[in-house]
Amino acid sequence: MNLKTYAATSVGSSLEFKSIDAEPNGTTDIVIKVTHCGICHSDVHMIDNDWGMSQYPLVPGHEVVGEVVEVGGAISHLKAGDRVGVGWQRSACLECDECVSGNENMCDQTKSVIGDGFGGFADHLIVDGRFAFPLPDGVESRFAGPLMCGGITVYSALRHAGMIGGQRVGVVGIGGLGHMAVKFASALGNEVVAFTTSPDKAEEAASYGASSAVNVREEGALENYQGKPLDLIVSTVPKALQVELYLNLLKSDGTMSFVGVPDEPLSVPLFPMLVKRRRIMSSPIGGRAEIRDMLRVSDQCGVAPVIEEFAMADVNTAMQKVRDNSVRYRAVLVN
Repeated sequence: MNLKTYAATSVGSSLEFKSIDAEPNGTTDIVIKVTHCGICHSDVHMIDNDWGMSQYPLVPGHEVVGEVVEVGGAISHLKAGDRVGVGWQRSACLECDECVSGNENMCDQTKSVIGDGFGGFADHLIVDGRFAFPLPDGVESRFAGPLMCGGITVYSALRHAGMIGGQRVGVVGIGGLGHMAVKFASALGNEVVAFTTSPDKAEEAASYGASSAVNVREEGALENYQGKPLDLIVSTVPKALQVELYLNLLKSDGTMSFVGVPDEPLSVPLFPMLVKRRRIMSSPIGGRAEIRDMLRVSDQCGVAPVIEEFAMADVNTAMQKVRDNSVRYRAVLVN
């Protein structure tokens, strides 16, 4: 079939309208008519080949929402007309120890939507149907795309850091990832403390469910923190942090998890971890069962990202706003 796409043809280039021929495999692939597609900073990294894995022409877009129009013969849980979402992962082997234990996202043979095929900045997407997820009725299509990557990233990080409910949770950074982390943690019955460098975002965090906010640019804000010790902290910022100051805010057996990748190596002192048996971890996207659970929580608790919508034809305008970090908070393309 002929895909009508917006593609980068070289490293760092603007996106151009481009027709690309591609065919589903007839067994596990499905074809989705794209209605919405979120823009993630990972799309920028791939366009710029920051991770050394990009192939051109590169069609970005891995927060895809649309309607199933064609189903491979081996797919039984989807049918034409179903509304589905697709995230970063295109496929996995589904046979290794990671896959059979529910960690398909950590499979050594994983393939990505935009690194191993053509993404959702297009009229149609071809993807392994086993990695497409029926959307609950209460999750609107315009909000679903960012949930499929940014949403599952913070949800999985919170869960694997030990979040259940009735806890005290810190979220570092109130941006594209952080605002969703606040919403999920709050919706599941936790007291949330937001750590931000922006006074206006501190105010916004309260509207997303944060119980309090700390402006870390204020001198001594972390050293003189008067709140109760936190059970866990999730950092969503792509900048280096004074890790020791955050570790000291954790209770015994507390965990600090990183989903934002700092732009320089972290300096981590051992003593603040040793004296309270604290832990540091990081977390990628979630597996399929976790994605379904995240969508269930989003549906039942009304968790939705804050978005700005753009027509698909205005993709370069939207991409520039993402590059400039001027989107509040996630950009979504609409076909």
